[in-house]
Amino acid sequence: MKSIDLAYRTLYAELVQRGLDASFETDFSTAGNFVRVPVKGRDYWYFEETRPEKSRRYVGPAENPEIAKRVAAFRQIKDDLRSRRKLISTLTRDTGLAAPDPFTGDVVEALEKAGLFRLRAVLIGTVAFQTYAGYLGVKLPGAALQTGDADFAQFHSVSAEVDDSMPPTIEVLKAIDPTFRQIPHRADAARTTQFENASRYRIEFLTPNRGSDDHADHASPMPALGGASAQPLRFLDFLIREPVRTVLLHRSGVPVLVPPPERFAVHKLIVAARRERSAAAKREKDLHQAGLLVEALDVTRRRDDLAHAFAEAWERGDAWREALRIGLQLLQPDRREMVDLILGKTLDEAQIDLEGFTTRPK
Repeated sequence: MKSIDLAYRTLYAELVQRGLDASFETDFSTAGNFVRVPVKGRDYWYFEETRPEKSRRYVGPAENPEIAKRVAAFRQIKDDLRSRRKLISTLTRDTGLAAPDPFTGDVVEALEKAGLFRLRAVLIGTVAFQTYAGYLGVKLPGAALQTGDADFAQFHSVSAEVDDSMPPTIEVLKAIDPTFRQIPHRADAARTTQFENASRYRIEFLTPNRGSDDHADHASPMPALGGASAQPLRFLDFLIREPVRTVLLHRSGVPVLVPPPERFAVHKLIVAARRERSAAAKREKDLHQAGLLVEALDVTRRRDDLAHAFAEAWERGDAWREALRIGLQLLQPDRREMVDLILGKTLDEAQIDLEGFTTRPK
């Protein structure tokens, strides 16, 4: 596995910082422009958009200093967006860092603008995995990045306590593709945890289940998710604890929250172990992504993070230990050997001795 040159890692870090620092507090979409229109001998500002259809709305007289300041600030925002697009073009062209497919990028961007990550939801799954190459500064194979869905997770306690909400999720999605529809939950028909369009692209909201298994078949209401509910899942709290900020390489960059890569790797081993036999392809993808991230964490000298994440999962109890053992055993022999060596070295360096754990099957 190859690292990305330092100059490009620096560019990526700059892109992340600029995306996170930007507070585009404007009443006007960055997809439009201010235009100066003469009317009966006086100039007026109008705001013109071409998407989804051409429209123009009145802003005010050109000589008004407050309006002129807002127009100037908007131009700076647009200039920065164009500059960030150039950064992304350079990164994807010169380093091979993967951008999401345009539709996925549009979906995540729309939800980001609607406030999803501000409300502390976390992007998970393969779309999150796509961000780790830039975040870690390594090249990851493109085959591990393909997806046909987007998954998001949020703690129920966060959703209930932030006292804020996105606009209706279905409206946000329909603005991207009018064919999006709500899919009634299998056990709670009045609730929706998944949305799907005519092309079968699916968006799902999840939340950790740390209580009784009785909750597993019921959708959890999520006050911050714009009318969407979430499917409770075991082991998910481990994944989305202490998320990190990074950027999706789409358009001018989409700031997102994703799980730390070390937690993602460990969680993928657990998920792979719990997949049904009928989901063999998804299991192989889980294992492939876990192996790649373990290797990437080794290459980038982040073994200590991996050691502590693995140890935390191992110490959570028998069900966790069994899932981790099975996940490791499911790896292809060459990948299992590589992960064994890295995990063994990692735990030794961190001076962590895990009861009942060995990197080699007896």
